[in-house]
Amino acid sequence: MFQSTTIVAVSKDDRVAIAGDGQVTLSGNYIMKHQASKVRRLFHEQVIVGFAGSVADAFTLFDKFENQLENYRGNLRRAAVELAKEWRTDRYLRRLEALLIAASSDGVLVISGTGEVIEPDDGIAAIGSGGPLALAAARALARKTDLAAAAIAREALLVAAEICVYTNEVVRVEEL
Repeated sequence: MFQSTTIVAVSKDDRVAIAGDGQVTLSGNYIMKHQASKVRRLFHEQVIVGFAGSVADAFTLFDKFENQLENYRGNLRRAAVELAKEWRTDRYLRRLEALLIAASSDGVLVISGTGEVIEPDDGIAAIGSGGPLALAAARALARKTDLAAAAIAREALLVAAEICVYTNEVVRVEEL
């Protein structure tokens, strides 16, 4: 688990949203930045991606993932599988320390450097140090409220920020 951030993705009612906090922590002891952007849009604004882990590593992976999305004409699952295969087998990429959540109208995926591409059963996923907290909050909100995907993602991240020292209340949400 990366002690660096919290990213949560929620798919509900034909909408999908990813929320990320803005805190950058150095060496686990110092907050260096409060308003970092860990969520971005790729492939002609049709895919949202969030990351936990090293920023430089994540940007490398964003570039690789966007290339795969271009190669496979925006097919989220195919591009994710190809990225995971390349990430796992390439000597340079294997050293990258990050996790990704990617979402489009096709669904939500968690992509790791160990070759995993995981699609959650309920369309809700979270990564980072506050990930388990945000995941629990998002699932409860999705089950017990009529909130939209973006509102659930935002509120779940705010719950995680109340508990996780590596997560702050500066939330950025991207929605499709």
